[in-house]
Formats: sequence, structure tokens, C-alpha cells
Amino acid sequence: MLHVNENYGKIQASYLFTEIAHRVAAHQAANPGADIIRLGIGDVTEPLAPAVVSAMHKAVDDEASRENFHGYGPEQGYAFLREKAAAADFAARGIDIAADEIFVSDGAKCDCGNIQELFAGDVTIAVTDPVYPVYVDTNVMAGRTGANAGGRYDGLVYLECNAENGFVPSPAALEGAPRKPDLVYLCYPNNPTGAVATKAQLQQWVDWARSAKALILFDAAYEAFIRTPGIPRSIYECEGARECAIEFRSYSKTAGFTGLRCGYTVVPKGLAAYAADGRPVELRPMWTRRQTTKFNGASYITQRGAEAVYSPEGAAQTKATIDFYLENARLIKEAFGKLGYTVAGADDSPYVWINVRSDSWEFFDVLLKRLNIVTTPGAGFGRAGEGFIRVSAFNSRANVLKAIERISKL
Repeated sequence: MLHVNENYGKIQASYLFTEIAHRVAAHQAANPGADIIRLGIGDVTEPLAPAVVSAMHKAVDDEASRENFHGYGPEQGYAFLREKAAAADFAARGIDIAADEIFVSDGAKCDCGNIQELFAGDVTIAVTDPVYPVYVDTNVMAGRTGANAGGRYDGLVYLECNAENGFVPSPAALEGAPRKPDLVYLCYPNNPTGAVATKAQLQQWVDWARSAKALILFDAAYEAFIRTPGIPRSIYECEGARECAIEFRSYSKTAGFTGLRCGYTVVPKGLAAYAADGRPVELRPMWTRRQTTKFNGASYITQRGAEAVYSPEGAAQTKATIDFYLENARLIKEAFGKLGYTVAGADDSPYVWINVRSDSWEFFDVLLKRLNIVTTPGAGFGRAGEGFIRVSAFNSRANVLKAIERISKL
């Protein structure tokens, strides 16, 4: 008899953004003429940078001739992109990351989910709360948790993020935890709260991970939005992080690649976990084997587009687009602030995290049904997200201003 993976049955309700899509579709069906402004899912809206488009056009032309045609590429990614990423994202900031420690993929979301395949089924996972659902749900699917009760899964360690700790928990939050975590997921700038972590705060986590023989899975998908001086853009800015951290990067938000799919993961040489008998096992060869077995690489055309992000023109153009989104975020934050709401995020992030002082799904429905505005209820990111909504700055300026006008009538 063929049995299903019953761990899928543990997953709480439907995927957050699927549920939002269902509610929006129902509202649109009931109100066909409604002008709905979508400030929910973090999908970009502005066109690709001209330098990226030009590079991809040229790459398409390459595929049209026998001399320049590319079929299967290297699973780790083409050297032309890995070398540019190593130089611009790390060496230029004084960080020691080599090109062959970079693995190009079809996006950070996939890698964040796939990386857990390297670890035993009985490892203990720690996540922040609120949290990006992929970190939790992929481990639920793998059987690393018990059932969901009261909005949390048995077997996970939750690090509560709140206004008191600036939405950045410290390792001290693990004191009194029922078990010591082996893996800790951190995301800064944070999705959903928009908070950033200082170098000192991240160094605390690195020091803890080294002493505990634990591993940090660091999602840096939004690092390009950082504008505050001194805020680290990489976990590897912290001393010793090469010994205890894997970092995920994305071109989705940096350069608008949500539809193209491209990102990369950094697995430093020498980074190790442990076998059951205590032997250190290097993770980079394991990730190489996983990728070569299950992944045929991001397309040549897409990787040429990503390479163009590092050109002088591409860097300037993508920065201008990010600045545009950050201005949207500032306007949204200001609008809710004028209404008396406590607001976080926006300064170094495309997300605005708003304390709405009420049930987050009910507030979501109010904004949708009364104002035709789509947001994301904080409860969908975890129990500590209840009472908040996340508003995304990814939209046109005209739509953001229109939404602000509607919000002013709340």
C-alpha cells in the first residue's frame, strides 16, 4: 500500500499567501469593479534594469548560434557570475568569500527549503517568531516537528521578536528553552518586521553558534535595502562566521528577478556539521552533491542578466529602483504613523510592520473590504505576529499614493 508523507497533514491551514489569494479572489468576484491595490505579497512591480534586459537579449542571441550556444551549465553556476558576486558582494566589503564557495540557484526561497536536506531528521530547529513560513513549513514536511498547537509546532524552538527587543532576539532568549537548537534561521533585514540587526547583535549569535557547535542559516535576501551606516549586509562581516554560518542571497528583490528566478547560497570551505560518532563532516561537498544530483542550474540567459547587475550601469539602475521602493515604504510608514499606529521597518526594508492593536486577519479584511487594499496579516507569520499587519512597498508610486489616500479615511 502506497502511503503519503503524513507530515504534510501537520501544516497549519494553507500556505499564507495562498489563503490571501483566495480571500482577494472572493472579494474581487463579489465586487467585479473594485480597484484593488496589492500591498501584500512581496513581489516587485518595477521593470528590470535596462542593463539587465540588454544582457539577456545578448544571451538570447548567443543561444541562436552554434558557436555561442549553451546547454547544461555547471550546477554551481557559471564562473562569470560567481566571480562577480564574490568580488562585489564580499571582497569589496573586506569579506573573505571565494567564487567556488558560491552556489547559484533559482532563488533563495528554494535554497532555504532545500538546505535542510543536509541535516539529520532529529536536529532541533530554532526560528524567530514572527517568521518567514518557508523556514518552518519545510522542516514540518521533513518530519522534524510534532503537531501544531496554539499556533506553534512541538519540537521547534521559537525566538520571540517584539517591540521590546527591537524584533531582534539574542541568544539569551534560548535560556530555559526545552532543548538546545542545532540550526537557527535568522533573516535580516527581516521579513516580515523590516527590522535590521547590528553587527554586535549578529556577533552574539556567531559567538553562540561557535561555542554550541550549532549552525546559523542566514537569509540576506533584503541586504540591498540597507541604507543605515554600519548595519552589516552579510553574516560574514562577523568574526568567525565562516565556521558556523550559511548565507542565502537573492536577485529577486535586489534586481527584480522574482519572475526570472536567480539567487545564490554561500557555503564556506571547512564549514562542518557532525556525524553520529562526532566526526566533523564538511557541508560544502554535501551541498555540491545535493545540487549536482537534484538541480541542473539556473539558465544561462538568467545568469547573464544577474551578471549585469554588477556592471556600473546595472548597479546604479538597480539602486535607483530600490531607492524608489524605500520611498514608497517611507510614505506608507508616515501615513499609518499619522493615524496613531506604532510602525516598524521601512527604513532599511521594503516592509512596513504595523501594530494594528486588533486581530490581524480581521484588520486584513477591513482593509480589503472597505478600502480595496491587500496587506498581509501578521498572524500568518506566527503567533507573535498577531496584532500586526505587514504592508509591502512593492508597487507603483501612483498606487501607493492612492492607497495612502484611502488609509487616511480609516
